[in-house]
Amino acid sequence: MAYLILGLLLFLGVHSLRIVAEDWRNSTRARLGEQPYKGLYSLVSIAGFALLIWGYGQARLAPQPLWATPKGMAHLAALLTLIAFVLLAAAYVPRNHLKARLRHPMVLGIKTWALAHLLANNTLADVLLFGSFLIWAALSFRAARQRDRANPPAPIQATAAGTLLTLAIGIAAWAGFAFWAHGAWIGVRPFG
Repeated sequence: MAYLILGLLLFLGVHSLRIVAEDWRNSTRARLGEQPYKGLYSLVSIAGFALLIWGYGQARLAPQPLWATPKGMAHLAALLTLIAFVLLAAAYVPRNHLKARLRHPMVLGIKTWALAHLLANNTLADVLLFGSFLIWAALSFRAARQRDRANPPAPIQATAAGTLLTLAIGIAAWAGFAFWAHGAWIGVRPFG
């Protein structure tokens, strides 16, 4: 469990700089230079991500259940992760209505993904991993909205084609992950 916690601290810690220490982040980036800062940021992120994946995998070997998962939560989680994948696609597909309306669909996608997994899973490791991501995403979205109010971004000219492409990519990515990658990479098949 210690590696999971250390990984979460590193990964979410570096991703929280804009939430808790934006002035320090900006001054450090200016002092180091853009590329060295991004390189250091990436190294810490990768190390944290590797540790949290390994730590979570180790914690799953000796699960510590905290409650009985209610029936039907896996189905609700599947629906919520579909929404999460569409939101993640909206962060990258240009000119879509979701990004134009929500402004920060990736963070909302992470929040939805984390909530889905908290509903469907019941161990201490699940609460640490998905609960941490849910809290981080809520704080990150709040900070991003505050930045938007202080410095309004340019409007996004959304199109129906951009929105349809977002939906198609999100649904296809969800299907690939739900029906193949989740089982192959994580060892759990959401649909049996």
